Amino acid sequence: YRAAMSFQAFLNHPAGPKTVFFWAPTFKWGLFLAGLADMNRPREAISAPMASALTASGVLLARYATQITPFNVNLFLVNIAVCSTGVYQLSRKFLGLPHLPAIDGPKEEKA
Repeated sequence: YRAAMSFQAFLNHPAGPKTVFFWAPTFKWGLFLAGLADMNRPREAISAPMASALTASGVLLARYATQITPFNVNLFLVNIAVCSTGVYQLSRKFLGLPHLPAIDGPKEEKA
């Protein structure tokens, strides 16, 4: 009986599956999965504008998710996840630039 009541409360929640406030963040998890798939992409193929847009939208919308009523946990978490993939891709892109020192340190040439 308790599980049925909890499920009913979930269905009828203001940010529940009967509203767009549930489905929009749920489908946005696809952006996060695409970001995960891009983690094996070569540094040269990473788009800095795209990664910047993912990072900025993640930060802004995560903040927005904390200000709306009722608090939408799904919206907050998906935007933190999208932001994290954007930050990771940006760090890969810019740490791989030739004018920056390699993370492993200087490579020694063999004679």
